[in-house]
Amino acid sequence: MSREEKKTLKDMYDSQMKQFFEFVESMKKSLGVPMFPDMKSGKALYFDQREITLRFIISVENIKEFFNGLAEGKLLGTKCKDCNQLYFPPQKDCPRCRTSNMEWIELSKEGELLTFTQINVKPYSFSHYDDYIVGIVRLPEGINVTAWIRENDPKKLKPGMKMRLEIVKREPENYYTYEWVPVA
Repeated sequence: MSREEKKTLKDMYDSQMKQFFEFVESMKKSLGVPMFPDMKSGKALYFDQREITLRFIISVENIKEFFNGLAEGKLLGTKCKDCNQLYFPPQKDCPRCRTSNMEWIELSKEGELLTFTQINVKPYSFSHYDDYIVGIVRLPEGINVTAWIRENDPKKLKPGMKMRLEIVKREPENYYTYEWVPVA
């Protein structure tokens, strides 16, 4: 999908939201509260009209090796040197034995699909993406990794199938992340 098409979709979304807000305002004027019937069930819904813009900066100093690993094409987790528990996402401290005696380990990039779901209703910050599928894959090390699956047709996916993890640069954000790819 081109940038122009994505902008058109965003403009359509914004237009629909404007119409929705106008509808809620008309219901609020008639009822005195921002309540309206659900289009599918007819049940009453309440619309909180406060808008939240969320931007955040958080320290990743204690797990920066994870992000450095992605840039090098590696998936890294942590392992407690005291109890041998593996963690993904990586942890600075072991919640099991409450120590900070952790080491970085490179994880397998292949595993078995446990479950998946197709995302059709996306948060606003993901509205520029087409519908996508998210899956949970169990690695041979026994830990589960959740990520987008590079497949548009959920009928082609089955629990138990083999998956391969690929490090990708996600656009338009231009940062490294990881996705599951079905193994043929």
